[in-house]
Amino acid sequence: MAPRGRVDKGEILGEFVPMKRESDLYGPVKSLLEAQGYAVKGEVGAADMVALRDQDPPVIVELKLTLSLALYHQAIARLSITDHVYIAVPKPSGRTARRGLRDNLAMCRRLGLGMITVNTDGRAEVHCDPGPYAPRKSKVKSARLLREFHRLRGDPNDGGATRHGIVTGYRQDALICARFLVGAGASRGQDVARATGVKQATTLMRNNHYGWFQKVETGVYDITPTGRQGLIDWGDSLDDA
Repeated sequence: MAPRGRVDKGEILGEFVPMKRESDLYGPVKSLLEAQGYAVKGEVGAADMVALRDQDPPVIVELKLTLSLALYHQAIARLSITDHVYIAVPKPSGRTARRGLRDNLAMCRRLGLGMITVNTDGRAEVHCDPGPYAPRKSKVKSARLLREFHRLRGDPNDGGATRHGIVTGYRQDALICARFLVGAGASRGQDVARATGVKQATTLMRNNHYGWFQKVETGVYDITPTGRQGLIDWGDSLDDA
C-alpha cells in the first residue's frame, strides 16, 4: 500500500478512448486510484477528482488535456485543501515529448505537486508524488557557470541575444584571435596566445568550430573569409571588453 496520501507508482490499463475531453482522462485515473483502495468521486466542489482511503488525507487530481500555466495555478490553489494534489494529462508524444515530460516533472516537484499521465491505450501512470522539494546543488554546474561568467569580456548580451545570437566566452576568444590575425597575418598559435591572452588559442584555431581559421603549416594559422565576415557580424561584442 502506498504511504498515507500517496498513490503507488504503478500503471492501470483501461479501455482506450480518444482523449478529446478532460472527462476522457477520468476513467483511467479513477481505475488507478480505485485499484489502490481509494473511493473516487468527480467534480467535488472546485476539484476535478477527489479520492479518499481510510483515514488518509484526501487526494485531489486536476485533469487537463494540455499542460499549461493555468493548470499549475489551479493545482496550487488546491494545496490550500490538502498537501496531496496531482495533475493528470495525456502522456505527451513526439520528438520533444521526453524533454517536455522531464521539464514538467521538475516543475511539479518544485511546486510540491504530483503528476499522472494517461497513454493513448488508457494506461494511467504516476510519475511523481507531491512533497517538499529540496534540489541538490551541482558543484559542476556552478563551477561551469562561474567560468563562463569570468570568461565573458564585458556584458555583450545585455540580458538577451545580440542581432546574430548569444555571445559566449568561447566565441569572444575566437573573435580576439581572428582580429589579431587580420593585423598580424598568419601566426603561430603560441604567438597568438601570448599577444591576445587567449591561452587556448592554438587548440581553438585547430578545432576551428566556426570555420574562421585555416592551417597554413604545423602550428601556424590564418584567418579565412568566413572569419573576416565573423568579425563584421560579431566584432561589436568586443567593444566593451
